[in-house]
Amino acid sequence: ASEFEALFKASLPKGSSTISYKKNHGQQQEPISKAEILFRSYWRRTWIIGLWLTICFALFTWKFIQYSNRAAFQVMGYCLSTAKGAAETLKFNMALILLPVCRNTITWLRNNPGLNSVIPFNDNINFHKVIAGGIVIGIILHGGTHLACDFPRISGSDRSVFRQTIAANFGYQQPSYFQILSTTEVASGIAMVVLMMIAFPLATKWPRRQSPSLPKSVRKVTGYNTFWYSHHLFVPVYALLIVHSMFLFLTDNLVEKTTWMYIAIPVLLYAGERITRAIRSGFSEVEILKVSLYPGKVLSLKLQKPKGFRHKSGMYIFIQCPQISPFEWHPFSLTCGPEDDYLSVHIKTLGDWSCQLYSLFEEAILTGLKQYPKIYIDGPYGASSQDHIKYDIVIMVGLGIGITPFVSILKDIATRLKKSSINHAACGEGSLEKIPLKAYLYWVTREQSSFNWFTDVMKEIADTNQKQAVVEVFNFLTSVYQEGDARSALITIIQSLYQAKYGIDIVSRTPLHTQFGRPNWFNIFSKLARRHRGARIGKKTSTFTILGVFYCGPMTLARELEKLCTKFSTKTSTIFVFHKENY
Repeated sequence: ASEFEALFKASLPKGSSTISYKKNHGQQQEPISKAEILFRSYWRRTWIIGLWLTICFALFTWKFIQYSNRAAFQVMGYCLSTAKGAAETLKFNMALILLPVCRNTITWLRNNPGLNSVIPFNDNINFHKVIAGGIVIGIILHGGTHLACDFPRISGSDRSVFRQTIAANFGYQQPSYFQILSTTEVASGIAMVVLMMIAFPLATKWPRRQSPSLPKSVRKVTGYNTFWYSHHLFVPVYALLIVHSMFLFLTDNLVEKTTWMYIAIPVLLYAGERITRAIRSGFSEVEILKVSLYPGKVLSLKLQKPKGFRHKSGMYIFIQCPQISPFEWHPFSLTCGPEDDYLSVHIKTLGDWSCQLYSLFEEAILTGLKQYPKIYIDGPYGASSQDHIKYDIVIMVGLGIGITPFVSILKDIATRLKKSSINHAACGEGSLEKIPLKAYLYWVTREQSSFNWFTDVMKEIADTNQKQAVVEVFNFLTSVYQEGDARSALITIIQSLYQAKYGIDIVSRTPLHTQFGRPNWFNIFSKLARRHRGARIGKKTSTFTILGVFYCGPMTLARELEKLCTKFSTKTSTIFVFHKENY
């Protein structure tokens, strides 16, 4: 009875336990300024964007000045200079936009510690989008000034001025506006713009994810598949770009037709990557060892590990199912450890392709088919979660299926801890492989059945923690009222009694306790900052503890966590460095 009374009291609402991050009773801290924190967080992005803008501005200025001193300037004026300056930036950006999506090259480069420390490889997709924005601006300036200013001035200029300046470029016949539009260079340019006007909007977030805010008629023709196929319009766009660059009004000098010089190496590199990927994936049909279907429409595939396949924790692979489409490849985080002799992925049905894949395997299991659908893989590829090895203290936050990139990290840590214990027992020495001194995992999910996805992994972590408490896992079930709320008091009591008697959490079916409601991230960061505060050396010098924060999930929480990282880094002696998964 006394035990029940104690548990009941523990489940009742508690007073406010908000911890102030401004106080430090043990010692006075010298927090870092916000400017320094922002510099540390964004300096790599800043210098890359700054360099890109500088090059664009330099190219624009160079061509602007060059054409301001040519005879054609007398006919078209600064419209010509603006169009040609924008054209030069377009050449550069059309070449550059291919590099961030050369995934094999980026995965190889990020293995170089020197390059990885100064180039933000994790932001490759974001940089790809920024360059696309630069291309849109370039098209508006180049195409807009040509159509609205240059061409009308050519067709409507004084005949004597026309003859003295640019008549030779038009066969000594002054063209009309529509005659100019029908030329090869203009027609190819307009065709490029039309194709880009199809591809660019379909690549934005709302059409790609079939946002409910879009009209129903629009949602029917959008989605990931539409984005994927429309994005491959870049092939005819680049072909038209070459044609467009070889037929120019104002010059016959091949030396000035430099578009091919800009795009040759990036196009060859990207084409080489696609060919390598096609050849490699053609030989990468993998044997499916085990298929599991979990509640919440989650498909788990355990695959035979191809010979020579090596990966690091946090990496991802692309998967193709030719029965659905021979062209579509979709990225999924590996949920197996680097030391495992198999590969595994967990796929949640969130789109057309994943729904079809789930249905195919569900049908195969229900009908008792001996042969599963064919699966091809490509990879592995690097992701931001790989950077966890840079930190002694790691914080991982996963929302729902967003836990997947961190499962391989947990398994890797557990494996290394076991090796370390064996080596220590046998030789009196620890493992030479680096593992975090402390790792925290916060898994937030709405469905209780989600905890079934990785029951074995969580049990393994719980067993490992009995020997070395390196990993702390915090499960949050948001579909139940927060602990302390009277409406969740009964389930909290039952949960506590069951765990006290059997050592198993009744919600997650593992030894790891499940908390109810949404996490209070402010309190969580506050406790972490107090637990891992920096040390003070002498009277004026302070050292700072650096924690790596890794997140996989929707952008809404990403913004909140990033703000908290900046806030606590400036107010405490603990620095939180934020990383988000981008595929």
